[in-house]
Amino acid sequence: MAEEKYMRRAIALAKKGSGRVNPNPLVGAVIVRDGQILGEGYHERYGQFHAERNAIAHAKAAGHDLKGSTIYVTLEPCCHHGKQPPCTEAILEEGILEVIVGSDDPNPVVSGKGYKILREAGIEVETHFLKEECDGINDVFFHYIRTKRPFVAMKYAMTMDGKIACHTGDSKWVTGEEARGHVQILRNHYMGIMAGIGTVLADDPTLNCRMEGPEKRDPVRIIVDSRLRIPMDSKLVKTAGQQPLILAALADQVQAYPSKQAALEKAGVKVLALPEKNGRVDLQELMRILGEEEKIDGILLEGGGTLNESMLQEGLVGKVYCYVAPKIFGGEQAKTPVEGCGKDLAADAWLFRRTGMQELGDDLLIEYKKI
Repeated sequence: MAEEKYMRRAIALAKKGSGRVNPNPLVGAVIVRDGQILGEGYHERYGQFHAERNAIAHAKAAGHDLKGSTIYVTLEPCCHHGKQPPCTEAILEEGILEVIVGSDDPNPVVSGKGYKILREAGIEVETHFLKEECDGINDVFFHYIRTKRPFVAMKYAMTMDGKIACHTGDSKWVTGEEARGHVQILRNHYMGIMAGIGTVLADDPTLNCRMEGPEKRDPVRIIVDSRLRIPMDSKLVKTAGQQPLILAALADQVQAYPSKQAALEKAGVKVLALPEKNGRVDLQELMRILGEEEKIDGILLEGGGTLNESMLQEGLVGKVYCYVAPKIFGGEQAKTPVEGCGKDLAADAWLFRRTGMQELGDDLLIEYKKI
């Protein structure tokens, strides 16, 4: 009978590839025989060996013969030649007897075919083992492979009374150091980070990843700036040569200010001229371009209340990271995470289900996924 501890170890290994395997999925693998772990591995970096081959290499380096063993893998083994040869071939070559899998691969070139190849070769295959937990680590990959649109996760930090800033606009700091450190992990995980021009004008952020070490990755910055109001001396524009910056503006505004467009592009900014929808940038078209043309598979939305509400209205938010601090700001005019008009009726609320919760110092992080 399959044991959960081995798959949970594979899940933990898979997460170690965060920020380095896009647009591939996070995958971990553990090889076991007679209650002993023979080898383990994960997909470490895009273009390099997949989890199964890394686990096999680890086991063989320790001198293990893998005949008659069981491999636990978080995602259906690939069966096609891409940047790496098929993992199904490696499993068959080593005489592995049983394959236990968590998630099905939605990629049409793999989906179901990996299982079929293994079963036809006489391998015992068990699927959907701890499926929900395995699926949970690949929200970005599953959404992107199916839609070619970025998976969007909205993040905000608020007080107990639901404020993201005081009525004066001051917001440093809502949460403590541990919660702010966790945000940097998210910035490393998601390929893109998105904010609105209001956030830029109010805070002059850099929107980089401040993790330590060589494995950290700065996200592509995407600013929704309908009327090209971004200052040329902002930190974002000044660092556009070192960290990619995409500016999404209305096409008529780009045409109206050619000198501003030219100056931005000279500074290294990519300016997207987009159609208008309800007086603002067409967010659906923006997501299409970011996914299909820019190849951005996931976005951390760190917008203010206006952009957050627009993204929700368009049905573009798939996940929410809600950090709650043990503070109360009060104030009728204090900003909240989602502003705009919102919903008219409680029955029409945007619905999410809670998928995780953890303490970060004195703060609480609650994770939700769109229903």
